[in-house]
Amino acid sequence: MGEELKVPANLTRRTFVTGMGAITVMGGLSLAGCSPSGKKASDKADEYDIVIIGSGGAGMSAAIAAFDKGVSKIVVLEKMPSTGGNTNFSSSGMNASETKFQKEQGIDDSNALFAEETLTGGHDTGDVELVTFMCDNSAGAIDWLDGLGITLNNITMTGGMSVKRCHRPTDGSAVGKTLVAGLVEAVKDRKIEVRTNCDAKELVVEGSTVTGVKVEEKSKQSTLSAKAVIMATGGLGANQDMVTKYRPDLKGYVTTNQSGATGDGYTMAEAAGAELVQMDQIQIHPTVEQESSQLIAEGIRGGGAILVNKEGKRFIDEMKTRDKVSAAELEQPGGFAWEVFDQTVYDSNKAVAGYDKAGLVKKGDDLASLANTIEVDPAALKATVEAYNAVTTSGAADEMGRTQGCIAFADGAMYAIKVAPGIHHEMGGIKINTKNEALSADDKPIAGLYAAGEVTGGIHGNNRIGGNAVCDIIVFGKNVGEVVAATLSK
Repeated sequence: MGEELKVPANLTRRTFVTGMGAITVMGGLSLAGCSPSGKKASDKADEYDIVIIGSGGAGMSAAIAAFDKGVSKIVVLEKMPSTGGNTNFSSSGMNASETKFQKEQGIDDSNALFAEETLTGGHDTGDVELVTFMCDNSAGAIDWLDGLGITLNNITMTGGMSVKRCHRPTDGSAVGKTLVAGLVEAVKDRKIEVRTNCDAKELVVEGSTVTGVKVEEKSKQSTLSAKAVIMATGGLGANQDMVTKYRPDLKGYVTTNQSGATGDGYTMAEAAGAELVQMDQIQIHPTVEQESSQLIAEGIRGGGAILVNKEGKRFIDEMKTRDKVSAAELEQPGGFAWEVFDQTVYDSNKAVAGYDKAGLVKKGDDLASLANTIEVDPAALKATVEAYNAVTTSGAADEMGRTQGCIAFADGAMYAIKVAPGIHHEMGGIKINTKNEALSADDKPIAGLYAAGEVTGGIHGNNRIGGNAVCDIIVFGKNVGEVVAATLSK
């Protein structure tokens, strides 16, 4: 039965993972969801129009969108005690183009440019149709969120983008907590049933149609019937065995993923006949604090931070795509970097205060004292910052070729966070079309089965641009809810 919807106060990636420990997947699939009320959404127990597996951004968006299009018999399943999944920890923002907020701020952008840079960032291995659909519908998704009270009007830049299109909450904070809290509230307002600690095990397939889900809840097994099942289970970053199955070279890497991201959705969908694509395309993120597995927001680099090695020297254009920055870091002495920034960057990224409170930020009253604190040569670090500052103060060419987010360091307090690559995002997954239908190997829709979010593949290609995951989950989460509602109404 439904339990009270829970979003822990002051949730951090560290406390979430530590509190949950390891999740063991048995025989198929474990999933995500939550419960705003103990009220059954159907007249008959365990019979629904839509069962949504996963309570992250994609799953909750699908539930809200479907409900608003007239479907009331909906349940969201969540295997963890709390809702939100990896969306809780999304740090950069939501990329979107031609938005009302960009126009208000005089930012010239286009859907075509957004799509072009997304495809280029993924080295032209993404699905053109899916990417175009995402970009064309991104402004509408920003408006939709705004209508739910989730306003993302603080716009910054991420690596691989040529204009500011990464939308964050007004105060510049990480997008995840704001997004999850707002979606949870919308789910509660609609009295959509969410069942936490409800572990989906496998899809029920009758003939060639998915008709339900087998679940385990409070040590009891049951079957939930459904006219449609939406898979929104997220990625696999917390399942080291599955990671190394597809990418043996990533063995031993830390992960930014919460402990419920164990890849169960891939297993269950594949067993029902869905095709998995590009599963070896697992993204590592260049700025992960290794002791805590804390992702350091990309907006910090976009706001002017630089990366230096243990010798105090820059080694790459910090605004290049994640794969290139990660590779460059691994080539440095010790395989790590210091992300260095001033008080202006600290103040403009609310997430930094959280990192500081968690003890991840090193500080100095000035550049020389910071250099001593992080044990790099003060003269080398001074020369590095002076050369970087010259880009903005004299118009000199940046030695690393950086052209975006070049903001001169101001005198005063300086900060640094030690970072290295960590497993971050599964870019492959269930093959879908623009109706979010799960497809078989011969591109035939699997009746009754849909998918949205990180569990799907083809959108990001072999490199995901920072800020595109949130765009993905909201655009396609909203879309799948509306598509399924329209299908059921026929």
